[in-house]
Amino acid sequence: MAGAVKRLAKEICEKNRGARQLALIGIHKRGVPLAWRIADEMRGMDCTEVLVGTVDITQYRDDLAMMKMVPKLEGSDIPFDIDDAQVVLCDEVLFTGRSVRAAINELLDHGRPARVQLAVLIDRDGREFPIQPDYIGERVTIGPEERVAVRFEEVDGDDAVHVQTSKAVK
Repeated sequence: MAGAVKRLAKEICEKNRGARQLALIGIHKRGVPLAWRIADEMRGMDCTEVLVGTVDITQYRDDLAMMKMVPKLEGSDIPFDIDDAQVVLCDEVLFTGRSVRAAINELLDHGRPARVQLAVLIDRDGREFPIQPDYIGERVTIGPEERVAVRFEEVDGDDAVHVQTSKAVK
């Protein structure tokens, strides 16, 4: 995981060199520690100053009516102006693209960035929306019955990436 975060930080730094304002925005829940880790790595490089914020997509999810338990509302925290900023949304896994779509809707409630880019720790097959990452830590090819579970020490108590079977295979 550490190597993937370093690669993400290096690529983001290189592609945004000279940006007037660069902001990493983590998508709750596990995109937040990813954003902070990338920012920490970037601060050790010769890179533009980076700001960090968070977005909570709960109110923008298209599956709320189908959920047995509604996720806890964390609230978004973007303590800076994102108008005309280069924004990099950060999430742990890109699968269908629905979370990213929701995050973009929430982000636009806070301002009008010059550009929105996407950094993901894990990219996997299964898009339902035409959303592709600009920066990828690792790409995995797994079956539709499998899911990628990422754990961060800050949230879960340890760092790990697991592939799990989500339903019984017949």
